[in-house]
Amino acid sequence: MSLSVSKALKPANEAELAEMVREAASSGDAIRILGGGTRSSIGRPAEAKRVLSLAGMSGITLYEPAALTVVVKAGTPLAELQAALDAESQMLPFEPADYRALLGSGGEPSVGGMFATGTSGPRRIQAGACRDSAIGVRFVDGSGEVLKSGGRVMKNVTGYDLVKLQCGAYGTLGVVTEIALKLLPKPETAATLILGGLDDTRAVNALSRALASPYGVSGAAHLPGDQAMILIRVEGFENSVAHRSEALQRELSEFGEAEIRVDAAENARLWHGIGNVEKFADMAGAVWRVSLKPSDAPKLVAGIKSTLDAEAIYDWGGGLVWLRTAEEGDAGSSVIRDALAPLGGYATLIRASENTRRNVAVFQSESSIVAAISAALRRQFDPKDILNPGLTSSV
Repeated sequence: MSLSVSKALKPANEAELAEMVREAASSGDAIRILGGGTRSSIGRPAEAKRVLSLAGMSGITLYEPAALTVVVKAGTPLAELQAALDAESQMLPFEPADYRALLGSGGEPSVGGMFATGTSGPRRIQAGACRDSAIGVRFVDGSGEVLKSGGRVMKNVTGYDLVKLQCGAYGTLGVVTEIALKLLPKPETAATLILGGLDDTRAVNALSRALASPYGVSGAAHLPGDQAMILIRVEGFENSVAHRSEALQRELSEFGEAEIRVDAAENARLWHGIGNVEKFADMAGAVWRVSLKPSDAPKLVAGIKSTLDAEAIYDWGGGLVWLRTAEEGDAGSSVIRDALAPLGGYATLIRASENTRRNVAVFQSESSIVAAISAALRRQFDPKDILNPGLTSSV
Protein backbone atom coordinates (compact mmCIF):
# COMPACT_ATOMS: atom_id res chain seq x y z
CA MET A 1 0.00 0.00 0.00
CA SER A 2 1.41 3.36 -0.99
CA LEU A 3 1.23 5.90 1.83
CA SER A 4 0.56 9.48 0.78
CA VAL A 5 0.11 12.36 3.21
CA SER A 6 -1.50 14.43 0.44
CA LYS A 7 -4.32 11.88 -0.04
CA ALA A 8 -4.84 11.15 3.66
CA LEU A 9 -7.69 12.22 5.91
CA LYS A 10 -6.53 15.32 7.83
CA PRO A 11 -8.53 16.18 10.92
CA ALA A 12 -8.13 19.79 12.04
CA ASN A 13 -8.69 19.05 15.71
CA GLU A 14 -9.12 16.29 18.25
CA ALA A 15 -12.92 16.21 17.94
CA GLU A 16 -12.73 15.64 14.18
CA LEU A 17 -10.12 12.95 14.70
CA ALA A 18 -12.26 11.16 17.29
CA GLU A 19 -15.24 11.20 14.91
CA MET A 20 -13.14 9.76 12.07
CA VAL A 21 -11.92 6.95 14.31
CA ARG A 22 -15.47 6.20 15.49
CA GLU A 23 -16.66 5.96 11.88
CA ALA A 24 -13.78 3.62 11.00
CA ALA A 25 -14.46 1.46 14.05
CA SER A 26 -18.16 1.27 13.16
CA SER A 27 -17.39 0.09 9.62
CA GLY A 28 -14.38 -2.04 10.65
CA ASP A 29 -12.04 -0.10 8.37
CA ALA A 30 -8.38 -0.25 9.37
CA ILE A 31 -6.50 3.05 9.70
CA ARG A 32 -2.85 3.73 8.88
CA ILE A 33 -1.66 6.66 11.00
CA LEU A 34 0.92 9.10 9.66
CA GLY A 35 2.79 11.99 11.20
CA GLY A 36 5.26 13.51 8.77
CA GLY A 37 5.60 10.17 6.97
CA THR A 38 9.38 10.08 7.39
CA ARG A 39 9.36 6.75 9.30
CA SER A 40 6.42 5.07 7.56
CA SER A 41 8.67 2.35 6.12
CA ILE A 42 9.51 1.01 9.60
CA GLY A 43 7.49 -2.03 10.62
CA ARG A 44 5.52 -4.63 8.68
CA PRO A 45 3.43 -3.17 5.84
CA ALA A 46 0.07 -2.30 7.40
CA GLU A 47 -3.03 -3.18 5.40
CA ALA A 48 -5.51 -0.33 5.84
CA LYS A 49 -8.44 1.17 3.92
CA ARG A 50 -7.92 4.63 5.38
CA VAL A 51 -4.80 6.74 5.83
CA LEU A 52 -5.00 9.40 8.51
CA SER A 53 -2.52 12.26 8.74
CA LEU A 54 -2.07 14.42 11.84
CA ALA A 55 -0.45 17.22 9.85
CA GLY A 56 -3.49 19.46 10.44
CA MET A 57 -3.13 19.16 14.22
CA SER A 58 -0.05 21.29 14.72
CA GLY A 59 1.20 23.88 17.16
CA ILE A 60 2.65 24.45 20.60
CA THR A 61 -0.19 24.46 23.12
CA LEU A 62 1.79 25.57 26.16
CA TYR A 63 5.42 26.49 26.66
CA GLU A 64 6.77 27.48 30.06
CA PRO A 65 10.55 28.03 29.76
CA ALA A 66 10.91 28.73 33.48
CA ALA A 67 9.32 25.37 34.27
CA LEU A 68 11.28 23.57 31.53
CA THR A 69 8.09 22.06 30.08
CA VAL A 70 6.28 22.21 26.75
CA VAL A 71 2.96 20.83 25.52
CA VAL A 72 2.78 20.30 21.77
CA LYS A 73 0.30 18.84 19.29
CA ALA A 74 1.34 15.63 17.60
CA GLY A 75 1.35 16.95 14.03
CA THR A 76 3.80 19.74 14.83
CA PRO A 77 6.97 19.55 12.73
CA LEU A 78 9.86 18.65 15.01
CA ALA A 79 11.93 21.47 13.49
CA GLU A 80 9.26 23.99 14.53
CA LEU A 81 9.39 22.80 18.13
CA GLN A 82 13.18 22.79 18.17
CA ALA A 83 13.28 26.36 16.78
CA ALA A 84 11.02 27.53 19.63
CA LEU A 85 13.25 25.80 22.17
CA ASP A 86 16.43 27.18 20.57
CA ALA A 87 15.09 30.71 21.06
CA GLU A 88 15.06 30.03 24.81
CA SER A 89 18.37 28.12 24.79
CA GLN A 90 16.54 24.90 25.69
CA MET A 91 16.36 21.46 24.11
CA LEU A 92 14.73 18.04 24.11
CA PRO A 93 17.06 16.04 26.38
CA PHE A 94 17.03 12.82 24.34
CA GLU A 95 18.38 14.31 21.09
CA PRO A 96 15.79 12.85 18.66
CA ALA A 97 17.25 11.32 15.51
CA ASP A 98 16.24 12.04 11.93
CA TYR A 99 16.21 8.90 9.75
CA ARG A 100 15.25 10.50 6.43
CA ALA A 101 18.66 9.94 4.87
CA LEU A 102 18.87 6.39 6.23
CA LEU A 103 15.36 5.45 5.05
CA GLY A 104 15.40 7.52 1.86
CA SER A 105 12.20 9.26 2.91
CA GLY A 106 10.93 12.80 2.44
CA GLY A 107 8.66 15.06 4.43
CA GLU A 108 9.30 16.60 7.82
CA PRO A 109 9.62 14.59 11.05
CA SER A 110 6.75 15.34 13.43
CA VAL A 111 6.61 15.38 17.21
CA GLY A 112 3.97 12.64 17.15
CA GLY A 113 6.09 10.43 14.90
CA MET A 114 9.08 10.94 17.18
CA PHE A 115 6.97 9.94 20.19
CA ALA A 116 5.16 7.01 18.53
CA THR A 117 8.47 5.43 17.47
CA GLY A 118 10.32 6.39 20.65
CA THR A 119 13.18 7.91 18.67
CA SER A 120 16.19 8.83 20.82
CA GLY A 121 19.76 9.81 20.01
CA PRO A 122 23.26 9.51 21.54
CA ARG A 123 22.45 11.64 24.60
CA ARG A 124 20.18 8.87 25.89
CA ILE A 125 23.18 7.46 27.73
CA GLN A 126 23.08 10.52 30.02
CA ALA A 127 19.61 12.09 29.75
CA GLY A 128 17.38 9.06 29.14
CA ALA A 129 15.13 8.17 26.21
CA CYS A 130 12.14 9.92 24.69
CA ARG A 131 9.81 8.05 27.06
CA ASP A 132 11.77 9.41 30.04
CA SER A 133 11.13 13.02 28.97
CA ALA A 134 7.42 12.54 28.23
CA ILE A 135 5.24 13.58 31.19
CA GLY A 136 1.79 13.65 29.62
CA VAL A 137 -0.14 12.42 26.60
CA ARG A 138 -3.59 12.82 25.05
CA PHE A 139 -4.82 10.29 22.49
CA VAL A 140 -7.86 8.87 20.76
CA ASP A 141 -8.32 5.14 21.29
CA GLY A 142 -9.62 2.65 18.74
CA SER A 143 -13.22 3.31 19.81
CA GLY A 144 -12.92 7.04 19.15
CA GLU A 145 -12.75 8.03 22.82
CA VAL A 146 -10.39 10.80 23.95
CA LEU A 147 -8.15 9.73 26.82
CA LYS A 148 -5.37 11.40 28.76
CA SER A 149 -2.58 10.51 31.17
CA GLY A 150 -0.58 13.15 33.03
CA GLY A 151 -0.78 16.88 32.29
CA ARG A 152 -4.02 18.46 31.12
CA VAL A 153 -7.23 16.45 31.16
CA MET A 154 -10.35 15.45 29.28
CA LYS A 155 -10.68 11.95 30.69
CA ASN A 156 -7.88 10.65 32.85
CA VAL A 157 -7.17 6.90 32.89
CA THR A 158 -5.85 5.35 36.07
CA GLY A 159 -4.12 2.01 36.43
CA TYR A 160 -1.70 2.36 33.50
CA ASP A 161 1.29 4.59 32.83
CA LEU A 162 -0.12 5.51 29.43
CA VAL A 163 2.69 7.94 28.67
CA LYS A 164 5.21 5.11 28.72
CA LEU A 165 2.83 2.68 26.98
CA GLN A 166 2.11 5.03 24.09
CA CYS A 167 5.75 6.02 23.54
CA GLY A 168 7.18 3.49 21.10
CA ALA A 169 3.81 1.78 20.48
CA TYR A 170 3.83 2.84 16.80
CA GLY A 171 0.23 4.04 17.00
CA THR A 172 -1.17 0.60 17.81
CA LEU A 173 -2.67 1.67 21.17
CA GLY A 174 -4.14 4.98 20.10
CA VAL A 175 -3.77 8.04 17.90
CA VAL A 176 -1.65 10.45 19.95
CA THR A 177 -2.86 14.05 19.65
CA GLU A 178 -0.78 15.96 22.20
CA ILE A 179 2.39 15.34 24.21
CA ALA A 180 3.82 17.10 27.26
CA LEU A 181 7.60 17.00 27.49
CA LYS A 182 10.18 18.08 30.01
CA LEU A 183 13.18 20.01 28.72
CA LEU A 184 16.78 20.83 29.58
CA PRO A 185 18.87 23.98 29.09
CA LYS A 186 21.16 23.75 26.07
CA PRO A 187 24.79 23.23 27.07
CA GLU A 188 27.03 26.25 26.63
CA THR A 189 29.63 24.25 24.75
CA ALA A 190 30.75 20.72 23.91
CA ALA A 191 33.95 18.83 23.25
CA THR A 192 34.50 15.51 21.52
CA LEU A 193 37.46 13.25 22.26
CA ILE A 194 38.52 11.10 19.30
CA LEU A 195 40.71 8.00 19.50
CA GLY A 196 41.63 5.91 16.47
CA GLY A 197 42.95 2.45 15.74
CA LEU A 198 41.14 0.39 18.39
CA ASP A 199 39.51 -2.96 17.70
CA ASP A 200 35.95 -3.50 18.86
CA THR A 201 36.78 -4.98 22.26
CA ARG A 202 39.31 -2.30 23.24
CA ALA A 203 37.05 0.41 21.86
CA VAL A 204 34.11 -0.70 24.01
CA ASN A 205 36.46 -1.02 27.00
CA ALA A 206 37.56 2.58 26.43
CA LEU A 207 33.97 3.77 26.08
CA SER A 208 33.01 1.90 29.26
CA ARG A 209 35.92 3.49 31.12
CA ALA A 210 34.78 6.93 29.98
CA LEU A 211 31.15 6.28 30.93
CA ALA A 212 32.16 5.00 34.37
CA SER A 213 34.20 8.15 35.02
CA PRO A 214 32.82 11.16 36.95
CA TYR A 215 33.18 13.44 33.92
CA GLY A 216 29.58 13.53 32.66
CA VAL A 217 29.87 11.84 29.26
CA SER A 218 26.84 12.63 27.07
CA GLY A 219 27.75 10.57 24.01
CA ALA A 220 29.95 7.51 23.42
CA ALA A 221 30.29 5.79 20.06
CA HIS A 222 32.62 3.55 18.05
CA LEU A 223 32.90 3.47 14.28
CA PRO A 224 34.79 0.29 13.27
CA GLY A 225 36.46 -0.29 9.92
CA ASP A 226 39.60 0.80 8.12
CA GLN A 227 39.46 4.21 9.80
CA ALA A 228 38.15 2.99 13.15
CA MET A 229 37.58 5.63 15.80
CA ILE A 230 35.79 6.16 19.05
CA LEU A 231 34.05 9.41 19.91
CA ILE A 232 33.30 10.62 23.45
CA ARG A 233 31.34 13.81 24.13
CA VAL A 234 31.21 16.06 27.17
CA GLU A 235 28.93 19.11 27.40
CA GLY A 236 28.30 22.00 29.78
CA PHE A 237 29.92 25.27 30.76
CA GLU A 238 33.10 26.12 28.88
CA ASN A 239 35.53 25.90 31.82
CA SER A 240 33.95 22.66 33.04
CA VAL A 241 34.08 21.07 29.57
CA ALA A 242 37.75 22.00 29.19
CA HIS A 243 38.60 20.49 32.58
CA ARG A 244 36.58 17.30 32.06
CA SER A 245 37.79 16.65 28.52
CA GLU A 246 41.44 17.00 29.60
CA ALA A 247 40.80 14.71 32.57
CA LEU A 248 39.20 12.14 30.25
CA GLN A 249 42.18 12.41 27.92
CA ARG A 250 44.41 11.39 30.83
CA GLU A 251 41.96 8.70 31.98
CA LEU A 252 42.07 7.06 28.55
CA SER A 253 45.82 7.43 27.94
CA GLU A 254 46.40 3.65 27.97
CA PHE A 255 44.25 3.44 24.82
CA GLY A 256 46.22 6.16 23.00
CA GLU A 257 46.33 9.94 22.90
CA ALA A 258 42.82 11.31 22.32
CA GLU A 259 42.39 14.37 20.17
CA ILE A 260 40.00 16.97 21.63
CA ARG A 261 37.76 18.83 19.21
CA VAL A 262 35.76 21.82 20.42
CA ASP A 263 34.44 23.40 17.22
CA ALA A 264 30.65 23.73 17.67
CA ALA A 265 29.75 23.03 14.05
CA GLU A 266 32.02 19.99 13.87
CA ASN A 267 30.64 18.59 17.12
CA ALA A 268 27.08 18.98 15.88
CA ARG A 269 27.98 17.29 12.58
CA LEU A 270 29.72 14.37 14.28
CA TRP A 271 26.87 13.58 16.68
CA HIS A 272 24.11 14.16 14.17
CA GLY A 273 25.92 11.63 12.00
CA ILE A 274 26.00 9.08 14.83
CA GLY A 275 22.39 9.59 15.89
CA ASN A 276 21.04 9.61 12.34
CA VAL A 277 23.14 6.56 11.30
CA GLU A 278 24.43 8.56 8.35
CA LYS A 279 27.29 6.13 7.70
CA PHE A 280 24.78 3.62 6.32
CA ALA A 281 22.57 6.14 4.52
CA ASP A 282 24.19 5.77 1.09
CA MET A 283 25.01 2.07 1.43
CA ALA A 284 22.74 -0.67 0.17
CA GLY A 285 21.39 -3.37 2.43
CA ALA A 286 19.18 -3.94 5.43
CA VAL A 287 19.83 -2.03 8.66
CA TRP A 288 19.19 -3.48 12.12
CA ARG A 289 19.04 -1.71 15.47
CA VAL A 290 20.21 -3.96 18.34
CA SER A 291 20.01 -3.10 22.05
CA LEU A 292 22.05 -5.10 24.56
CA LYS A 293 24.49 -4.80 27.45
CA PRO A 294 27.50 -2.76 26.20
CA SER A 295 30.10 -5.30 27.34
CA ASP A 296 28.38 -7.99 25.22
CA ALA A 297 28.42 -5.93 22.03
CA PRO A 298 31.85 -6.96 20.65
CA LYS A 299 31.06 -10.66 21.28
CA LEU A 300 27.72 -10.30 19.50
CA VAL A 301 29.21 -8.59 16.46
CA ALA A 302 32.10 -11.05 16.23
CA GLY A 303 29.67 -13.97 16.34
CA ILE A 304 27.48 -12.46 13.65
CA LYS A 305 30.45 -11.63 11.41
CA SER A 306 31.71 -15.21 11.65
CA THR A 307 28.75 -16.37 9.54
CA LEU A 308 27.34 -13.18 8.02
CA ASP A 309 28.78 -10.28 6.06
CA ALA A 310 27.87 -7.38 8.34
CA GLU A 311 29.09 -3.91 9.28
CA ALA A 312 28.55 -2.35 12.70
CA ILE A 313 28.29 1.01 14.46
CA TYR A 314 28.34 1.12 18.27
CA ASP A 315 26.37 3.90 19.98
CA TRP A 316 25.58 4.60 23.65
CA GLY A 317 28.85 3.01 24.68
CA GLY A 318 27.98 -0.18 22.81
CA GLY A 319 24.53 -0.61 24.35
CA LEU A 320 23.11 0.14 20.92
CA VAL A 321 24.58 -1.52 17.83
CA TRP A 322 23.55 -0.68 14.27
CA LEU A 323 24.17 -3.52 11.82
CA ARG A 324 24.14 -3.38 8.02
CA THR A 325 23.60 -6.68 6.24
CA ALA A 326 22.93 -7.80 2.71
CA GLU A 327 19.21 -7.85 1.94
CA GLU A 328 19.12 -11.45 0.83
CA GLY A 329 16.96 -14.23 2.22
CA ASP A 330 15.92 -13.11 5.70
CA ALA A 331 18.40 -10.17 5.71
CA GLY A 332 20.40 -11.90 8.43
CA SER A 333 17.46 -12.18 10.83
CA SER A 334 18.08 -15.77 11.96
CA VAL A 335 21.82 -15.23 12.45
CA ILE A 336 21.37 -11.97 14.37
CA ARG A 337 18.61 -13.26 16.63
CA ASP A 338 20.33 -16.59 17.29
CA ALA A 339 23.49 -14.72 18.32
CA LEU A 340 21.45 -12.33 20.45
CA ALA A 341 19.29 -14.92 22.22
CA PRO A 342 21.76 -15.91 24.97
CA LEU A 343 22.62 -12.25 25.61
CA GLY A 344 19.08 -11.08 26.27
CA GLY A 345 19.06 -8.24 23.77
CA TYR A 346 16.51 -6.88 21.31
CA ALA A 347 16.84 -6.52 17.51
CA THR A 348 14.63 -4.39 15.26
CA LEU A 349 14.77 -4.29 11.46
CA ILE A 350 14.77 -0.54 10.74
CA ARG A 351 15.46 -0.49 7.00
CA ALA A 352 14.48 -3.09 4.42
CA SER A 353 12.30 -3.47 1.35
CA GLU A 354 8.56 -3.94 1.72
CA ASN A 355 8.87 -7.55 0.63
CA THR A 356 11.49 -8.29 3.28
CA ARG A 357 9.46 -6.54 5.98
CA ARG A 358 6.44 -8.56 4.98
CA ASN A 359 8.28 -11.88 5.39
CA VAL A 360 10.72 -11.21 8.23
CA ALA A 361 9.83 -10.38 11.84
CA VAL A 362 10.67 -6.67 12.08
CA PHE A 363 10.41 -6.56 15.88
CA GLN A 364 11.77 -9.02 18.41
CA SER A 365 9.36 -11.81 19.34
CA GLU A 366 7.81 -11.32 22.77
CA SER A 367 7.79 -13.91 25.53
CA SER A 368 4.45 -15.61 26.08
CA ILE A 369 3.78 -13.49 29.18
CA VAL A 370 4.63 -10.19 27.50
CA ALA A 371 2.68 -11.20 24.37
CA ALA A 372 -0.39 -11.90 26.50
CA ILE A 373 -0.10 -8.52 28.20
CA SER A 374 0.36 -6.76 24.84
CA ALA A 375 -2.69 -8.52 23.38
CA ALA A 376 -4.79 -7.56 26.41
CA LEU A 377 -3.74 -3.91 26.08
CA ARG A 378 -4.64 -3.86 22.39
CA ARG A 379 -8.03 -5.41 23.12
CA GLN A 380 -8.70 -2.69 25.67
CA PHE A 381 -7.48 0.31 23.68
CA ASP A 382 -8.24 -0.92 20.15
CA PRO A 383 -10.97 -3.60 20.41
CA LYS A 384 -11.72 -3.62 16.66
CA ASP A 385 -7.99 -3.84 15.74
CA ILE A 386 -8.17 -0.88 13.36
CA LEU A 387 -5.10 1.16 14.39
CA ASN A 388 -2.03 0.33 12.28
CA PRO A 389 -3.04 -3.35 12.21
CA GLY A 390 -0.17 -5.78 11.72
CA LEU A 391 2.51 -3.08 11.86
CA THR A 392 4.26 -4.57 14.89
CA SER A 393 3.04 -8.16 14.57
CA SER A 394 5.19 -11.25 14.03
CA VAL A 395 5.27 -12.92 10.63
